Amino acid sequence: MTPTNANPPHGAHRLHALRERFHRYESHLSALAMLAGFAVDNVFFKRIDIPYTQALFTAYIVVAAACIVFMQAFEARAVPERAPPKWRVIFPVLAQFSLGGLWSGFLIFYGRSATMAASWPFVALLVAILIGNEVFRRHLSRLIFSSILLFFAMFSYAIFMVPIYTHTIGTFIFLLSGAMAVGMFVLFLRALAAMSPVSYRQTRVKIIAGVTLVFAALNAFYFLNILPPLPLALSSAGVYHNVKKHGGDYTATAEPQSWLVGLGWPAIVHDVRGQPLCVYSAIFAPIKLSTAVTHRWQYRDPKSHKWTTKSVVTFPIMGGRDGGYRGYSVKGNPQAGDWRVDIETIDGRLVGRIKFTVIATDALQGTFVKTLK
Repeated sequence: MTPTNANPPHGAHRLHALRERFHRYESHLSALAMLAGFAVDNVFFKRIDIPYTQALFTAYIVVAAACIVFMQAFEARAVPERAPPKWRVIFPVLAQFSLGGLWSGFLIFYGRSATMAASWPFVALLVAILIGNEVFRRHLSRLIFSSILLFFAMFSYAIFMVPIYTHTIGTFIFLLSGAMAVGMFVLFLRALAAMSPVSYRQTRVKIIAGVTLVFAALNAFYFLNILPPLPLALSSAGVYHNVKKHGGDYTATAEPQSWLVGLGWPAIVHDVRGQPLCVYSAIFAPIKLSTAVTHRWQYRDPKSHKWTTKSVVTFPIMGGRDGGYRGYSVKGNPQAGDWRVDIETIDGRLVGRIKFTVIATDALQGTFVKTLK
């Protein structure tokens, strides 16, 4: 008799070992895939309103949703006696790569809009994603977590996508964004119910409850002015002794400032009594979007330490310029002390803030002419 080889072929053994290693380090590979998405987006995301950016965001959402559905479909049709196809392992990696790309893009664009204090929920969400990748190991828990996370991504994307196509911003546009996100998620749930009805029935109550909480939280953030006013973003701003426009260029008389000003420390401005100060801002807005912004000049009372509005200047802006739409406001004879100028949308949403301290002087020294971008 010819002896039979009871051992599997060497190639099959290597495939089995590779599969075992993948399952052992699956969570780490998913995290690395997500970080790779961050790196890709930091290189390629430049403007929020260009077709490439919109197409990439849409592709990320579609791929993430499809991978979640396909993972559930394979689990529902799994046969214990039959090994699953080897290429199935690509779905969790693609899902995490797509979600990583989405959140890196959100961090890029939300981080450019308003202040970091307004953008902290997205940083917290990123941390939750990385932790959840390790913690939510069970199948049903991962489905619930991934589905809620997907809705958060859909809503976050719709918040700045809808204004780009409607060329306007405001409360109605935000509510329309929420409705659009809900509509997209309903399509996802229908696909999930069709491909994996058992998993859908077992998890739908928790998924809907989680999505409802996310929807309520984002609405609360909006109406409490916590969310940045995307798609607007402050490109540059500063306080100067005067600002002049020469054709298409702006110049200003400026004072040297410490490097700490770039980190948020108040600027020091020496002002001759009776002379005005100017606050300049350049605000990016998508192509064809027209709205208005407000410079709200506020002075802090040295006794009560409360901020009091001294003047409000509103002017229109038009989107499309890479460096942002430029404009400035003037405050005559500002008193010595602490000042700030809030740069807001027409409905009071904070785009940026300039802080500075005015020191009275008899004559200016060390000023220079600066070209404003």
